[in-house]
Amino acid sequence: MPAISSSFYAYLSRLRWIKRWGLKRNAHEENVMEHSWEVAVIAHMLALIKNRYFDGQLDANAVATAALYHDVIEVITGDLPTPIKYHSPAILDAYKQIEHQAETELLNLLPAALREDFRAFIQHESLPEAHQQIIKAADKISAYLKCKAELKAGNTEFEMAAEQLAKNIHELQQPEVVFFMRAFAPSCGLTLDGLIQKSDSEKGRTL
Repeated sequence: MPAISSSFYAYLSRLRWIKRWGLKRNAHEENVMEHSWEVAVIAHMLALIKNRYFDGQLDANAVATAALYHDVIEVITGDLPTPIKYHSPAILDAYKQIEHQAETELLNLLPAALREDFRAFIQHESLPEAHQQIIKAADKISAYLKCKAELKAGNTEFEMAAEQLAKNIHELQQPEVVFFMRAFAPSCGLTLDGLIQKSDSEKGRTL
């Protein structure tokens, strides 16, 4: 086997240093690495809900894997806040060009034999549309839960963002998203004592 050297994983490991919500005062700072994990587990759940309750045929494991990588280019670009990204068509177009270049740079860090395996994870347009929809929904849900956690901590900086995200999630009109928001999201605001009390009452109950 030829000697191979790649800095791809070293770049990925630096996602823990990329902060999200950079234009807002945060009660609890969030980095891209932890956000990516949360999006992955939500996307996995959404895919399973779609399959079990709404006749979906998704590969939930593939969706979760793709979600883990959904923000990986931010190790190069940083996290550009949504209000800035969509402030004008010119900014959005410029950022999309930067994203495309960052995707290419990351892919080129991989050994040649692995590039096709990662292409769909790094170049989002290569993903099946159904997978993209689930991951986008999971991304919005994760952001909404972050906003709710900030509000619970008394940080009103996130009021408008929470309202806008709630509207965006409602407008998705995806039954698996409605299911998740009704079944799982409310508990995310509970304290540990509240969770324990709620889980005790849920034992033996089937949704």
